[in-house]
Amino acid sequence: MAHKAAATEGYLEGFQHFATQAIHTGQEPEQWNSMAVVPPISLATTFKQIAPGEYTGYEYSRSGNPTRSCLEKAVAALDGAKYCLAYASGLAATLNVAHLLKTGDEIICTSDVYGGTNRYFRRIASEMGLKITFVDCSDLKCLEAAISPETKLVWLETPTNPTLTVVDIQGCADITQKHKDVLLAVDNTFMSAYFQRPLALGADLCMYSATKYMNGHTDVVMGLVSVNCDKLYERLKFLQNALGAIPSPFDCYLLNRGLKTLHLRMKQHFQNAVEVAKYLENDPRVEKVIFPGLPSHPQYELTKRQCTGVPGMVTFYIKGDLEHARTFLKNLKLFVLAESLGGYESLAEHPAIMTHSSVPEEMRATLKISDTLIRLSVGLEDIEDIIEDLDHALKAAHPDLTNKN
Repeated sequence: MAHKAAATEGYLEGFQHFATQAIHTGQEPEQWNSMAVVPPISLATTFKQIAPGEYTGYEYSRSGNPTRSCLEKAVAALDGAKYCLAYASGLAATLNVAHLLKTGDEIICTSDVYGGTNRYFRRIASEMGLKITFVDCSDLKCLEAAISPETKLVWLETPTNPTLTVVDIQGCADITQKHKDVLLAVDNTFMSAYFQRPLALGADLCMYSATKYMNGHTDVVMGLVSVNCDKLYERLKFLQNALGAIPSPFDCYLLNRGLKTLHLRMKQHFQNAVEVAKYLENDPRVEKVIFPGLPSHPQYELTKRQCTGVPGMVTFYIKGDLEHARTFLKNLKLFVLAESLGGYESLAEHPAIMTHSSVPEEMRATLKISDTLIRLSVGLEDIEDIIEDLDHALKAAHPDLTNKN
């Protein structure tokens, strides 16, 4: 118990009733004739109308689905939000948010983001007439200086992917709220609803690739957006239906099931990641560790002020060059060399070659996404097995260096 207390000491107090809401909100058996405790999967594409234009809540599954509604209610509760909308993927959610804007509007995006977000803004949204400006939003003065009369959306990701820079959400909200009609969106994928509530910190939209921690089982691709504003919800609801990038009922069922253990999973991801980060930070074969849960992280104090803990994402620079990184990754046995993150299993990847290969080389250099940068998604395995695997791979990459741990 003392170890557990030490791991969470100093962070924002946990959100009340989180586990209860994850298990019960939107799951009321009374909504089904069968009184099923687990919401059934409603595969119907269309629903009978009482009379032309008179329906009992649902008319066509793209417009609304009972299984999706259960999920959206549950996520809204976990985000401390009034509304949530589910989409076919995290990028589909991003697309829908971008469609709130019109030609000539500007999006300010924090410079270090998921490669797919970077690619969408640079190569698609910009060609559709939106102005895209990348800014280091961890520097509030840079964000404030970048806002122009055309700015309509500020897009944050915190911690950033893959360098785990933590952005001050409240500080950014204080800036955007000075300007009329500027929305603040936060990609909360890395933190999950368990560790961070962007809407409570002043954001207008909280977005997820729910494929990651929110589902947690590496078997669903989905996106989510939570909001409190009635008008913003109505606009997004229209776009969800009109653009049609909605998730299947079966995927909604799986994600809804994943939420029931979110609080348990995130606690264990946190504990395992702290141990991995400490191990790597003291290893002579590692150049530098970036982990918001370590006192060495530049935004460690900010992290504790705006989060209840940190997830299983650990980024580090291995000593040497690209060949050392390749050797390390190829010699992992428990960690799977694969893209994505946030599942129960441990994953490792090389951002420059894999998740962020679509980011221009000069931009990667500026962001310090180098050939020796490795991103870990620390899973739920026994910690001794996780560290043993890392040690084995580091020995293969650096047989000349002795681990002095």
